[in-house]
Amino acid sequence: MEAEFPEALADALVGIQRLIRRRLRGGLTVPRLRGAEVELLRLVEGRPGIGISDAARALHLAGNSVSTLVNQLARDGYLIRETDPADRRAARLRLTETAEKRLGDWQRRRAELVGRHVARLDEADREALRTALPALRKLALTLHEEAEET
Repeated sequence: MEAEFPEALADALVGIQRLIRRRLRGGLTVPRLRGAEVELLRLVEGRPGIGISDAARALHLAGNSVSTLVNQLARDGYLIRETDPADRRAARLRLTETAEKRLGDWQRRRAELVGRHVARLDEADREALRTALPALRKLALTLHEEAEET
């Protein structure tokens, strides 16, 4: 593997993500959510009822950091904290209707933005991106697995 490839790949992925975030911020009529807040909301969307410690493990964050995020998001009307019936000291997290709408809007806007720009590529480049998706997913999985080990 050429020495420059991993750095070029990481730069391209980070650059794309940064540009998508910046473009999606434009036109917001509500205060923007930070990256960690969006990650937590998306996790709760995919795993309703997740506990704070499980969320911290999934996001590779300290438990107190996730607790702080939960407190902020609950205060802002995006998360509901329910008492776990099996352990009254633990909380289970659910999205509010406001959060569901906001995430849905964000996902729609992101799909439209990326779709618009992918459509501007020629067919060979679009096919190269489609072909690269499984490898990119495997790369994400190995990065996630390594983070789980540490």
